[in-house]
Amino acid sequence: MEKIIPKVEEEAQLEIWKFVFGFTPMAVVKCAIELGIPDILENHETPMTLTELASKLGCSQPSLYRIMRFLIQYKIFNQKPVSETSVIGYVNTPLSQLLARNGKSRMADFVLLESSPVMLSPWHKLSATVLGHEESAFKAAHGGVDVWKYAAMNPDHDKLINDAMACDARVAVVKGCPEVFEGLKTVVDVGGGDGTALRLIVEACPWIKGINFDLPHVVSVAPTLTGVEHVGGNMFDHVPKADAAYLMKVLHDWGDEECIAILRKCREAIPKDGGKVIIVEAVVGQEDDKFSEVVLMLDMVMMAHTSKGKERTLKEWSYVIQEAGFTHYTIKHVQTYHSVIELYP
Repeated sequence: MEKIIPKVEEEAQLEIWKFVFGFTPMAVVKCAIELGIPDILENHETPMTLTELASKLGCSQPSLYRIMRFLIQYKIFNQKPVSETSVIGYVNTPLSQLLARNGKSRMADFVLLESSPVMLSPWHKLSATVLGHEESAFKAAHGGVDVWKYAAMNPDHDKLINDAMACDARVAVVKGCPEVFEGLKTVVDVGGGDGTALRLIVEACPWIKGINFDLPHVVSVAPTLTGVEHVGGNMFDHVPKADAAYLMKVLHDWGDEECIAILRKCREAIPKDGGKVIIVEAVVGQEDDKFSEVVLMLDMVMMAHTSKGKERTLKEWSYVIQEAGFTHYTIKHVQTYHSVIELYP
């Protein structure tokens, strides 16, 4: 007699299978980005048939059909009739519009970074890190080299990181909280990479003179950008003087002691009257946060990719801010998983 699986067990199996194949959606989305499907559909005025899309890509119709069928299930793409005919064509959805390489949001850059072999391999070392057998999953996966040194040695990967950071800057600050830059004449982007993120801020706020501050080997190859000066140095030693110091997704790479040291250098760099430090980071455990699941996922990313990095609760942020000597701060949640924290000396 066939055994009937209880409903609770059946539901549990379903959830486990989702975990087992959890990487599949990101891998297939990466495939669609690399093929350029979101951009092709965005530039096509009407729904695009399978034949048209396959011809444009120069690929097999059966393989493309299976890719599109899968991504339609995940609401990445959709299907609509072509004009008033019975022929069905593919169209973008709000999700795939965010994945267009030439779009304004450019979230494709983040997908390409996090789905790269470089960023995926540390996950296989995560348990060894938890057990204390390895200092860092990333180092264990890449011959003892941390994520910053790896980027310094591999320009293509460094560009992936910079492009992803620029995507975050556009969504989190330029769109989500532009008022934080009002009244500022100079802003130093601490750990600003090649200056791409700061360029977006200066373009949105042309009254600002931007100082892109990072390690000498990073800024030595940074492109010339209008309104942005590149300065090399170490944020643990000093930070260039400016009305505001800006740190986007820098502090979550470090432990509390390092964060306090960095923030103290930032406090020394800004005026006591009217100066501020602008932190753009996630905050764990905020009430009614639609992105809470994303924030917890990002905390796991920090565990896999850094030695001491973590996403912090408001209590944990308060601790490092107060220890760094700031008198008060404000916090604003923006339209993504970030919050903007403004610190005042």
